[in-house]
Amino acid sequence: MRALLFTAALILVATFSAPNPAAAGRDLDEIREEGVLRHLGIPYANFITGDGSGLDMELMELFAKDIGVSYEYVPSTWDQVFGDLLGKEIKATGGRIEVGSEREMRGDVIANGLTVLPWRQQIIDFSAPTFPTQVWLVTSAESALHPITPSGTLSEDIRRTKALLAGKTVLGLAGTCLDLELYNLGEVQAIGRLFSGTLNDMAPAVLNGEVDTTLLDVPDALVAMAKWPGQVKVLGPVSEQQEMAVGFRKDSPELQEAFAQFYRSLKVDGRYRSLVEKYYPDVPDYYPDFF
Repeated sequence: MRALLFTAALILVATFSAPNPAAAGRDLDEIREEGVLRHLGIPYANFITGDGSGLDMELMELFAKDIGVSYEYVPSTWDQVFGDLLGKEIKATGGRIEVGSEREMRGDVIANGLTVLPWRQQIIDFSAPTFPTQVWLVTSAESALHPITPSGTLSEDIRRTKALLAGKTVLGLAGTCLDLELYNLGEVQAIGRLFSGTLNDMAPAVLNGEVDTTLLDVPDALVAMAKWPGQVKVLGPVSEQQEMAVGFRKDSPELQEAFAQFYRSLKVDGRYRSLVEKYYPDVPDYYPDFF
């Protein structure tokens, strides 16, 4: 497993048409005046478990307490969460963004293992990184496909991993870090399948034989391997190392600065590492420099 934690960079290019200004959002003063922080989230791995717990739920609960307000969790979905934050209809496919009409602004922050991607940076601001990640190609342990032999160079490891997909089906999820269009899998004649379910259901789709392989990021892959020990096999990387962070509207600088100060203190006093180890006990061993 450690051999799959590769180090290098892959440049993702996103096309973007600037949106019209959304309706004015709430910054720190407005949030304190109303007395509640609205946390937009999507059940995903151990960031938001779906049963009222999770790394990012506890993080946002602590942040709300730190700024002196109550906490409210606002459930969302991958195709709606950016619109819920920005008050604009947002559609993203393979790094291309379409901005539509105004809509209800339902929350103040997004936190659910949100990967920093170039197209997302065009429309929202991110906090300092909160979690390291990478996108892997995953299959069932019974598959005839074999994990690559690491070369020591990330670009070569990505090439070797993609080469396994010739004529094979691969599952992805549009609008997320697992969007097939982000990784040019068509160039190796992979047969792409867009998933209509949730990220949490992608590993079971492979185990049930619905597809040959799936894309998973590190947190979800670790959860899958713990949930189905001996049944999940990581073949190799399809992306560079990535980072996850908390997402904010660009017109909320005071809220962003309050979170930055809070997050720094959480890391300094060790509380953040304790939270991470509660939900991902093995991750600090994989990424000692980050934690």
